[in-house]
This record gives sequence, C-alpha cells and structure tokens, in this order.
Amino acid sequence: MSAEAREIAFCQHVLAKGGATVLSETLRGIEQPQSWEKYPAGEVFDPQSGAQWFYHSHAPSTDTSEHGHFHCFVRPDGPDGPIHHLCAVGVDPHGRLLRLFTVNHWVVDDDWLEAEPTIALLPHFDVHMPQPNYLVNRWLTAVLAAHESEIADLIRSRDQVVADHRPADGGDARADRALEVTAEHRTAP
Repeated sequence: MSAEAREIAFCQHVLAKGGATVLSETLRGIEQPQSWEKYPAGEVFDPQSGAQWFYHSHAPSTDTSEHGHFHCFVRPDGPDGPIHHLCAVGVDPHGRLLRLFTVNHWVVDDDWLEAEPTIALLPHFDVHMPQPNYLVNRWLTAVLAAHESEIADLIRSRDQVVADHRPADGGDARADRALEVTAEHRTAP
C-alpha cells in the first residue's frame, strides 16, 4: 500500500471513530445542502501551497450514487493570481471516492492552461489548513497524490476532447455548454 493510500485510510479511520465522514465534516452545520452552493463558505485556500478547493452538488439526477464533488485548484501566484482547475473528486453520500474527472473551461471559468503545465501543478495541491477539517484537507490532498498519474491522463484527455469537439454553433469549444465533463476515471463500481 502506498503512503498516499495509507493517508487516505488513516483520515477515513479517524473520522469514522468520531462518527464522521469526509462529507459530513465538509458539510458540518449545514442541515440541507443546496445544489450548486459552494461549501465551505469562502472555499478553502492554503496560502503556502496555493491549493484551493470547494465542494458542491448538482440538482438530483438519474445518477443517485454521487452526492457531489470537490473541485480542486492551484493558485501558484497566491490568492490574487491565476487559478487553475486540476480535477474534480466525486463522492457518494457517505463521502467515499467514486470518480475523478476533468471539466471544460466554461464549467469553472479558471485561467486555462494546456495539459502539461497543468499537470506540473499537481504536486502543489497540498492543503494544510484547519478549516473545515484538517482530516478532510489531508484526505483530499492524499486522493490527488494517490491518483496523480490517472489525473495527468485525464488532463491530457481533457485537452484532446476539447480540441476534437466541434460546437454546433461553430464557436469556441471551451465555451460550449454541450461539453461539460471532458474525461473521467471511475474509482468505485
């Protein structure tokens, strides 16, 4: 078992000892999470690493296994610098990892980078912050580290899918709302 896999298991184990999960700690104090609302309020940003994330869910769909997902970013130049989306981490209602995926530019409206410079930012996603919960932050950091090669492949696929996409209106593929998820990797059945 890799160090990252041990870290994931450790965080889940400690949370479970207190009757909590990654998801329950992310949404602590929220009785009824609202679709599209970002949690925690104000997002999470580590000024030392530039790592940033938020959690949200979409309106209920036919896929009832996924509760929502964490969008993971890096701001290499600090809080006022450009922001780059790395991937999203989908979890079930118990906070268990289901999938990793990349999205088209319009979804997060980040400062788009081509695949290789984006991949180079993956090691910078390292969140050491107490809010909303230190174990949630370490879990998410470990998930990205444990799946770095899969995420790199997703980012490369993202660029290829966007390059190959032809919007019906002939416009910019990165702005075409018909293309949302560009690549995904299922981690659970």
